[in-house]
Amino acid sequence: MRISTQQYYDTSAVKYQNNYSSVVKAQEQASSGVRVQTAADDPVAAQRLLMLQQQKDMLAQYSGNITSIQNTLTNEESVLDAINTTIQAGSQLALRAGGVTSDADRKSIAVEVGALENQLLGLLNSKDAAGNYLFSGSKTDTPPYSRNNDGTYSYQGDENELSLQVSETLKVRTSDTGKTILEGAVNASRTQSTYTTPATVDDHKVAISAGLVTSGIDYTKQFADGQPYKVTFTSSTQYVVTDKDNNDITSQLPGNGTFDSTKEGSASINVRGVKFDITADLTGVATGPDADALVAGREFTLAAKPDAFNVSRTASNTSAAQLTNARVSSAADYSSTFPNSGVLIKFDDVDPTAYKVYAQPYTPDSKPIVDNGVIVSGTPPAKDTITAAGVTFELSGTPSTGDQFSVGNTTQRTQNALDTLSQLRQALEQPADGIPGARVKLQDALNAAVSNLTNSADQVDNVRGSIGARQNALTVQSSENTSVGLANKTTMSDLANIDMGEAAINLTLQQTMLEASQLAFVKVSQLSLFNKM
Repeated sequence: MRISTQQYYDTSAVKYQNNYSSVVKAQEQASSGVRVQTAADDPVAAQRLLMLQQQKDMLAQYSGNITSIQNTLTNEESVLDAINTTIQAGSQLALRAGGVTSDADRKSIAVEVGALENQLLGLLNSKDAAGNYLFSGSKTDTPPYSRNNDGTYSYQGDENELSLQVSETLKVRTSDTGKTILEGAVNASRTQSTYTTPATVDDHKVAISAGLVTSGIDYTKQFADGQPYKVTFTSSTQYVVTDKDNNDITSQLPGNGTFDSTKEGSASINVRGVKFDITADLTGVATGPDADALVAGREFTLAAKPDAFNVSRTASNTSAAQLTNARVSSAADYSSTFPNSGVLIKFDDVDPTAYKVYAQPYTPDSKPIVDNGVIVSGTPPAKDTITAAGVTFELSGTPSTGDQFSVGNTTQRTQNALDTLSQLRQALEQPADGIPGARVKLQDALNAAVSNLTNSADQVDNVRGSIGARQNALTVQSSENTSVGLANKTTMSDLANIDMGEAAINLTLQQTMLEASQLAFVKVSQLSLFNKM
C-alpha cells in the first residue's frame, strides 16, 4: 500500500495535536490539582461528584434553616417567658384580692389586672423580625387574638404549625400556635351550683361554691355521666347527694355527708373529681336545733356549665332574621357532630324553610353535615326553631333564601389566660360590700382565676420545654450535618483531585512523548529513496 506524503503529514499532525493536548491537560491537572475537570475525564467519578455537590448544596440550605429556626425559637422563648411572668402576676393579684375587704381596693386591683390583660394580649400578638405574627400558625399576617364586644377573646389563627427541613429525614417546627400555647389549658371552673329549694328562702345563709375540678379523669369518667347532682341538707352538719337517676351516692363521697361550717377546710363536698365548698352563715343562730332548722331542706343542683355559642349573620343576608338562645338539645349529636371549628347554616336558595349545615371553614366544594334541616314552627308565643348538629336555635324573624349564619362554640373544658384575666377583672369591678351572696361569687371568681392561671402557666411551661427539646435536636442535627459535610468534602477531594507526585510524573511522560513525536517526525520527514542507497 502506498502512502502519500499528504497522508503522512495529516496523520503526523493529528498525533502531534493529541500529544500536545495531553501535555496541556497534564499541565492543567498539575497546576490546579484537579483530576476530573470534565465528565469525559472520568464519567463514573463525575456522576458521583455531581451527586455530592447537590448534597453539599442541600447541607448549606439545611444549615441556613437551622439558623433561622434557632433565631425564631430564641425569640419565641423570650416572649413565652414574658407571658409566663404576666400570668403569674395575675395569679398573685387574685390571691391578694382574697384578703381585700373593700370595693374600692378591689377596683384598684382590677385596674392592675386590666393592665396585665392588655400586656398579655400584646405579647400573644408579637411579631418576628420579618413582621410576621409568631403565634398565628400559617396565617402569619393575622393577629392571633382579638377582643370581642362581650369582653371575651377569640383565637384567629389556625392550627398549621410551620416547619423547616433540617436534614433529609427531619423537619423541625419553627414556632407554636396560640392554640398550643393557651387554648389547651384546662378550665378548672367548668362546673356550677344552683340554689333550687325552697325558692322563696334564698337568703344566702347557705351557699355552695361553683366548684373546682380536682381530677380531670374522675370528672370525665364519673362526674359528667352522673350530672346533674342534687345536694339536700338534712341539718346544719349533714347533707345527702343524689345523681341524675336519683341514686344516693353520699356514701361514696369523702366525709360521708358530714361537714363543719365552723372549721376552715372541713366544709366541702368532693363529688367525683370536683370540689364544692359549703358556706353557712349561722351568725346569731344557736347551734343544734335552731341551726338545723335554718339549714335543713335547702337544695342545690351541681352540674357542668353548658357550652356557649356565638352567632353572626353574613353581611349579604337579605332578611333581618337572627338565631338566638342557642342550647344543646341533643348531647349525643352535639358531641359527635358539632365541629370544633364551628358550623355554617345556609338556608336553601329556593325554599327558605329548608337549610343545610356545613363545617367551618366553608368552601363551594364542602359537603353538608346536615342536608335536610327544616324550620320547626313554634306555637305562639314560642318562636320557630332550627336544630344544627345537636344545637337548637330560636328564630327571631323569617329568613330569606340564601341567608347564612356562622356559629362558633365555646366549650368549658379549656380556657385561655386572656379570658381568665378578663373574668377576674370583671369580678373585682363588681360591688360586694353588704350584698348578700356577693362574697361567695367573688370567692368563686378568685379561686377559678388562681386555678386556671396556674393551668395556663403549666401549659406555657410545656411549650417552653418543647422549645428546649427542639433546640437540642437542632444542635445535634447541626453537628451531624457538619460531619456529613466534612465526609463529603473528603470524598469529593479524593474523586476530583490528583496526587501531585502522579501529576508530575504524568506531565513529564506527556512532555517526553511530545518531544519524541517531534523528533520522529523530523527524522521520518527527511527520508527518501536515496537513503536506501
